[in-house]
Amino acid sequence: MRSLERHRDVGAYALGVLDEAEAFRFEDHLMECPNCAVQVTEFGPATRQLMLYRSATPRPVHPMAQPSPRMLDRLLTRVAGRRRAGRRRLLLALAASVVIAVSAPVLVLARGGDGPRPLTVEATDERSGVWAEVTVEDRDWGSAVELRVKDAAGPRACVLVGVARDGSEDVMTSWAVPRHDARPNTIPGGSALHSDDTVRYEVRTTEGETLVTLRPE
Repeated sequence: MRSLERHRDVGAYALGVLDEAEAFRFEDHLMECPNCAVQVTEFGPATRQLMLYRSATPRPVHPMAQPSPRMLDRLLTRVAGRRRAGRRRLLLALAASVVIAVSAPVLVLARGGDGPRPLTVEATDERSGVWAEVTVEDRDWGSAVELRVKDAAGPRACVLVGVARDGSEDVMTSWAVPRHDARPNTIPGGSALHSDDTVRYEVRTTEGETLVTLRPE
C-alpha cells in the first residue's frame, strides 16, 4: 500500500475498524509519521463518543436504526413541553429568590455535589519511565475517564485498559505518543465499567506491552 493510502487509514485505525493485519501495518507507518500520530490523538473525542453510544445502545437495537416519523414528532413535542416547563420553573425560582433576599438577612447556601467524588490514581513505572494519572467519574452508563500521561519513548500507539474484578477488560481510550516528547498529554475516555468494578488500570502499547499499572487504594 502506498504512503498516501496509509495516511487515509488514520481514521479507520483510530476508530478500531481495521483488521489485525492492516492495523499492524499502519502501526509500522505510525512510528515514522508524526502527522498521523497527531491525527490519531485528535480522533480521541470522536472515538470516546462512539464508545459511549455503543455502551448505551441495547444489543437488540441495530446501530444504524433510525427513529420513525411518529417518534420524532413525539420527541419534538416533549422537548417543547420541557422548554415551557423550564421557563415556568425559572420564573418561580426568580420569584422565590426575591422573597428570600427580602425576608432573610442571613442566607446559608448548602453546598451541592453530594455525590461520590471522582477517583484519581497515579503511578510511575521505573522500568518504562512512564507516568500516568487516571481520573474516573462514575455515570449511570459506566464512567467518564481522563488520562494524563508522560511517555518520552515515542513514537508508539497506546491504549488505556480497565481490568474488572472478573478479569474482563475494557479499552477506555487510545492515543499516539509523539517522538521524544516528555510533555504530559491529556486524553479523554470512557468505559462501561464503574470505578467499583475496576481493580486496576493499565497503560499498554497496542502490541500488548504494559507500560504502567495504576491500582486504586
